[in-house]
Amino acid sequence: MIHVILPFLTAIALSGIAAYYSVIGLAQIFPGSYWPIIIMGSVLEAAKLVTVSWVYNHWKSTFSALKLYFLIAVVLLMGITSMGIFGYLSKAHIEHSSTVAPQVAKVEIYEEKIKVIQSQIERNNKNLSQYDEAVDQVMGRSKDEKGAERANQIRKAQQKDRERIIAETKRLQKEIQLLTEEKLPLSLEVRKAESDLGPIKYVAEVVYGTHDRDLIDKAVRLVIFVIIVVFDPLAVLLLIAANQTYRRIKEEKDEPEPVKKAVKKKKLDTPPSRTLESFFVDDKHAVIPKDKIADIGDMNERT
Repeated sequence: MIHVILPFLTAIALSGIAAYYSVIGLAQIFPGSYWPIIIMGSVLEAAKLVTVSWVYNHWKSTFSALKLYFLIAVVLLMGITSMGIFGYLSKAHIEHSSTVAPQVAKVEIYEEKIKVIQSQIERNNKNLSQYDEAVDQVMGRSKDEKGAERANQIRKAQQKDRERIIAETKRLQKEIQLLTEEKLPLSLEVRKAESDLGPIKYVAEVVYGTHDRDLIDKAVRLVIFVIIVVFDPLAVLLLIAANQTYRRIKEEKDEPEPVKKAVKKKKLDTPPSRTLESFFVDDKHAVIPKDKIADIGDMNERT
């Protein structure tokens, strides 16, 4: 009986959880009628299980039109349940992502500012390199003292610009440091929130080869579809399996016991039955042969 009870209880548990996710998901799709949707979804889930069980047990006795309608209704109800589950799980993922989105946006703003400042620092360094190249070119074209003097004059002419560029570079580096310090707490919050997405990142990397944000959302949808495929359909099939096992056990109990064949007993070795001759003995207790028995009768008559 365990083969009936266990699939039946598992099917009810799966259907109950699927119904909960589905009803809540449908209520979130239609928030204007929250409780009516919950009542409607609960009754539909119960009706689906009852329909599956009834159709299986009365498949041969009911007419075709009713069977066809019941099958279509069960398939559509499974689709509604799957849609509700998808809505529920998707909303859970979106809510988690929405809590991270503001911090991610702020971090991206800080990173963009740092990127702009770094590009300014790179331009300043490039200008300093150009000043050095100009001095080196003058030194390279002349090998006398006039060339060295000319290079010194150029360097002195560049001195103010060099000091300005160096001072600006130091200021920009301090700004980068301040921005990095301000970004650090936000980055820690983002990393903490994204750590909850650790497993799905690996799924995205396995399926799509990377764990970008957009691909993580696609991987989440893929996982939800896999859950939907094995959730409500498995509950329905387990319910059918429980009914099938119960019917088989009931049929085995109702079958009459087979008539046992009579076993022919083996004859035992018995001593041979006594013949008529053994009842006729003479005075010496010797057995009288058959052909002498008649003579004994005649002798008795004479006497």
